[in-house]
Amino acid sequence: MYSIFSSEIVVRPDDIDMNNHVHYTKYLDYLLAARYEQMERDYKMSMEEFIERDLTWVASTAHIEYKRALKLNDIAVVKTQLESFSGAKCRVNFWIEIKATGKPASSGYVDYTLVSIKSGRPARLTDDIIEKYAI
Repeated sequence: MYSIFSSEIVVRPDDIDMNNHVHYTKYLDYLLAARYEQMERDYKMSMEEFIERDLTWVASTAHIEYKRALKLNDIAVVKTQLESFSGAKCRVNFWIEIKATGKPASSGYVDYTLVSIKSGRPARLTDDIIEKYAI
């Protein structure tokens, strides 16, 4: 198993939908923000470094299970963990918790594909990338 990293995100007014809780699409925004932060802080290889190599990550599958509503001013704790690497792909599991209660708001996974910016085609993960991310 790989390490679990966490980031905190404060729910903002523009995250709230007409039902007075966080809109379901925002959960992916929270995950994206957490991954960017964790790539630089925890894996020591930021998204900018991938772009400098003419590489980028695209989501090929996203699966979310919603458990509890996040509300205005809640602090969402976004935890992520790499599950696997294979060729040009990796799977990232995630859990979003409500900080005040420790209860889960959602969980799921996203499959990401590493893509060459120049060709638009999948690019195999190199050994040095795997080494940085397999912690």
